[in-house]
Amino acid sequence: MAPVCLRDLTAEELATVKRLAHSHTAPAHRVQRAQIIWRASHGESASAIAARAGLDGETVRKRIRRFNAEGLEALKDRHRSGRRPTYTPEQTATVIATALTKPQTLGLPFAAWTLDRLAAYLHEHKGIAMQRSRIDEILLHEGLRWRKHETWFGERVDPAFAEKRGRSKRSTPSHLRAVV
Repeated sequence: MAPVCLRDLTAEELATVKRLAHSHTAPAHRVQRAQIIWRASHGESASAIAARAGLDGETVRKRIRRFNAEGLEALKDRHRSGRRPTYTPEQTATVIATALTKPQTLGLPFAAWTLDRLAAYLHEHKGIAMQRSRIDEILLHEGLRWRKHETWFGERVDPAFAEKRGRSKRSTPSHLRAVV
C-alpha cells in the first residue's frame, strides 16, 4: 500500500468540496468522493477514511490520486464505455411521436394503439423493427402509460348508455314498477 497525500486545495476547491461533502441532494457518488477529499484535507489517513466510509483503502487512495491530478473534475463520473444504443434518438422520437398520434389520422382503421399495432406500424411504415417490450420501455421512460380500456363488467362512461341501446333481447322480461 503506497501512501498518498492530498495536495493543497485552492479556496474554490475547498468551498466546493465542503458544499458537496455535506449535500443531501447531490448524487451519492459525488458526495462520497467529496467526503473522501474533505476528510483527507483535514488530515485523516486513507485507511481511517476507508474504515469510516465502508470502502477499501485502495479505493480511497485512488480517489485522492485522481483529485490531485484532475481537481474538481475528479468528483464527477467519467464517461464509461459500453454497448452503443440499439436505436438512434431519431428512432426513439419517432416511436414516441407515433404513439402520440391518433391512428385514424394516419389512415388506420382503429381508434387506439396497442403495442402490437404500434410495433407493426413502425415496422411496416417507418422501417423500425422494435420489440413490443422495448416500445413499452421507451414510452414508460417518457412518462406515457397505456390507457386501461373499460371491460364489459366495468361501469360505462356514458350514463345514458342503457337508454340509448334499448332492450337487449325481446326475451328479456321488462320489470314492472310498483305503484306507490
